[in-house]
Amino acid sequence: MSSSSVALSYAAVLRTRHSRRTFGAALLGRLSNGMVSLSLVLAVKEATGSYAMAGTVMAVFGLTGVSLSLVRAGLVDRHGPRRVLPLLATAYAVLLTGLAFATTRPGVPGVLLAVLAGTAGATTPPLGPVMRTLWSFLIPDRRLLQRAYSLDGVAEELLFVTGPLLVGLLIKIAVPSAGLVVSAALVLTGALSLALSPAVREREAAEQGKAAVRPHEEDSSSAASRPLRGGPGLRQAVAVAAGVGMCLGGLDLLVIAFAEEHEASHAVPLVLAALSGGSAIGGLVHGAVSWRTSSGSRLGVLAIALGLTLAVTGLSPHPYVLVGWAALCGVFVAPAITTAYLIADECADPGARTRAGAWVNTALNAGSAGSTAAVGLLVGRMPLPVCFALAATPVVLSAATALKPSWRSASAA
Repeated sequence: MSSSSVALSYAAVLRTRHSRRTFGAALLGRLSNGMVSLSLVLAVKEATGSYAMAGTVMAVFGLTGVSLSLVRAGLVDRHGPRRVLPLLATAYAVLLTGLAFATTRPGVPGVLLAVLAGTAGATTPPLGPVMRTLWSFLIPDRRLLQRAYSLDGVAEELLFVTGPLLVGLLIKIAVPSAGLVVSAALVLTGALSLALSPAVREREAAEQGKAAVRPHEEDSSSAASRPLRGGPGLRQAVAVAAGVGMCLGGLDLLVIAFAEEHEASHAVPLVLAALSGGSAIGGLVHGAVSWRTSSGSRLGVLAIALGLTLAVTGLSPHPYVLVGWAALCGVFVAPAITTAYLIADECADPGARTRAGAWVNTALNAGSAGSTAAVGLLVGRMPLPVCFALAATPVVLSAATALKPSWRSASAA
């Protein structure tokens, strides 16, 4: 496969009508997600002087965000992005700005910060799931849609690398709470631009047209109000996404422990950068290949490869060897997540695609949070290679669901 073919493949995605404007708006809003976590921790620490309080507020923010993500996605499926995104984005931006103001006040009660953060997390606009739903409308060709999802995943990966760097630059010229204000501005601008994009308007018009032509069938709002039905394919995509999340959540903490054990704390950002870089490369290559295997089989192989590579990573004799293995782990991360999203989109009813994508996203985030807590209990009590192997176990086990013959035959690419 030549580099020119890769370029042409992704260029075709961006040449699709309305794609550049829509994707640009979504990325602008999603840059806020890459900045807000670090900004919140730094602002709360500055206001309270307590890392414990900063961690607690961040945990409340993340918990409400993850636990209510399916509710927010369901609102989008039922009422459409043009109605829901502006409301959520406005509430979220106002709450982040309130948090920024509160953290500039000395002696602010931690309970107030936790309440504001929890409410903000509950109103986080689901820009990622909405954008993936729009990709499936803009690009009906499933092979090109694979490239669009890969491009989307790689771009999001890079946003989570760029976001903290921007926060680091910002705190050199302003107070930490300024990061929250910038995050609020980004998400409000991006979400409003996305909601007003021609792609959103045309998709909603197309859904209404289908309902008018076939009045005896369910419209998208009634489909969105019923329980989500995705069959074994969706369950398997969610299982693997949760396993990948467990790998990533555990790996962050294990890398820090490994660096401390080898007295090489300077290697931590190198390892995490290698993981992100490997994921970006893997995602781009995966999206450019026209696969002959089914989505389900491919997802299972990617899950096994990620798990086994993570287990071997724990045997690294030196931090710089760990950097190389982390990069190899990353090669399988973006392809696995992208494939899970593709399967969710294939299995979902037309009026429930945002929720289907949100299920995968929620499983990924919940798996990461749960694994971080579990690995935190294991580190120091068990040898690090054993901890790495245990962190890799869930994603390897999840591959068994993706390799079931019933799904393998039903989801041919």
